[in-house]
Amino acid sequence: MKIVQSAIPDAAEVNGDTPTMRLFALLEVIAARDQHHSLQSLVEETGLPKATLHRMLQQLESAELLQRESDNRHYGIGTRLRRLAENLLLNDSHRGARHTVLKKLVEEVGESCNITSLSGDEVIYLDRVETAAPLRFFLRAGSRVPVHCSASGKILLTQMSAAQRRRLLAHAPLEKYTAGTNTDLDRLERDILRARKDGYALDEGEFLPGLMCIAVLVPRDSGPSNLCVAIQAPTIRASVEKAKQWLPALKGAALALSRIDAGT
Repeated sequence: MKIVQSAIPDAAEVNGDTPTMRLFALLEVIAARDQHHSLQSLVEETGLPKATLHRMLQQLESAELLQRESDNRHYGIGTRLRRLAENLLLNDSHRGARHTVLKKLVEEVGESCNITSLSGDEVIYLDRVETAAPLRFFLRAGSRVPVHCSASGKILLTQMSAAQRRRLLAHAPLEKYTAGTNTDLDRLERDILRARKDGYALDEGEFLPGLMCIAVLVPRDSGPSNLCVAIQAPTIRASVEKAKQWLPALKGAALALSRIDAGT
């Protein structure tokens, strides 16, 4: 029997010809918003019967696609679904074209470059090209860095509302990795607002001592972007002033990556 949305205004569609496709449609509804959903809020959003939704949520939770929050009433993205999203980003069909853009950027600036995405309270490296210079910080695709002390993390956070950022950072392990790591939420908010105004974010030895990083968002035609491109270099070769000189090349690479994702 096909489940259809009830006749309520602006109800989200949870349709499908099979139980599996209806579960997938419900996941799409949940993943479309940056919030935790209760059973009642999903009833109101989808128009589905409470008993039906409760059964569907139990199935998704048992498969680790959703997880129950600490209050036992709200549901969020589960570890299995998050891993699926990360693997799709790491292995999508655009990876070769993106890698070419990174290689060209490394050739232009002479330093290591990477493409990153936000995953929970961490930044995941989707791709990276190392410089040929003998002194470098070696990282690889799949590496993770904290959101609060990385240039990529800060520029990705600029797209959230202040309340969203506060909620994410308040529950993140704000570890102090170096003397320059900022773990104060108010100062972090000021840094993020500055990055939003400037259009780029910096990491001045906040995660690894002696490492400078500058990052910009990969633009999208509509909606927030979960992709950014960054340049990293040891501070023995780079300063804030030098990093700012890389901005034209960095923004050019970001635009090229945007065109790849848009299929143009």
